[in-house]
Amino acid sequence: MYIGRFAPTPSGPLHFGSLLAAMASYLEARSQQGKWLLRIEDIDKPREVSGAANQIIHAMEHYGFQWDGKIEYQSTRTEAYQYALNELSPHTYPCTCSRRKIRTDARLGTLGLIYPGNCRKTKQTPENQQYAIRIRTPDKSLCIHDAIQGQFCQNLAIESGDFIIRRADKLFAYQLAVVVDDQWQGITHIVRGADLLDNTQRQIHLQQCLNYTTPDYMHIPLASYPDGQKLSKHTHAPALITDDTKAILSNLCRALSFLGQKAPNHTEFDHLQDCWDWAIQHWDNTLIPKKMSIPLSDTSIKN
Repeated sequence: MYIGRFAPTPSGPLHFGSLLAAMASYLEARSQQGKWLLRIEDIDKPREVSGAANQIIHAMEHYGFQWDGKIEYQSTRTEAYQYALNELSPHTYPCTCSRRKIRTDARLGTLGLIYPGNCRKTKQTPENQQYAIRIRTPDKSLCIHDAIQGQFCQNLAIESGDFIIRRADKLFAYQLAVVVDDQWQGITHIVRGADLLDNTQRQIHLQQCLNYTTPDYMHIPLASYPDGQKLSKHTHAPALITDDTKAILSNLCRALSFLGQKAPNHTEFDHLQDCWDWAIQHWDNTLIPKKMSIPLSDTSIKN
């Protein structure tokens, strides 16, 4: 059975870019009579905005999303992450490098600064000193076929270096948490924004080290401002309107059109469910533009 998911981080309210990812994953699942799960990725407490998780759930309810089962929260799953971390111990090592040290020694790669491997031979856990835990990366090309972006390859040793899976502040890293939860929930297909494409090989590396199943991947184009910056909480993308049914229907139809679907005008729908019924019946992922991002006009950004 197809099992998909939407997994927002509660660092702010949903915006149009979030709606695109939620819609694409939802329609992929529902058009194949699959399950669709909602997970709140609240593992990174310093980034979390108070009340944002409830705002996200409220917006999704008002937009007519219907998820299967209960909402899962990463903050309740730390024991599972610790278990996985223990299982990965043959592939990991403690790292005491400061950010300043890494900036001094590292070279710049396509994914940012590449860890130079200063602590790679460390075996003993440092006493009375904070340390992160890194996983060794293989010096080989790892390729996937993405349903939208096509063939995508990375050599993790060259392009990212050994990466952190537990931070020095003892918080588990996104890469580990998402892999553990996708396996636990039986996720078969991951549909998300193209900004996460370059995370995929790191996650597959973890899946392979843990003997997990690798899902199928689809990375949809991002909505961007006219200057090329993606719509995000960091670029102050406006929150979705949730108190006006006509505006909600308009946003749903705009999202369908952005995703390449030949959607009717929103005025043709009397109810939200009518719009969703049409979208599920007519969903065609081959129409999604094969691009990393698509700019929106200034007027269409205002939600």
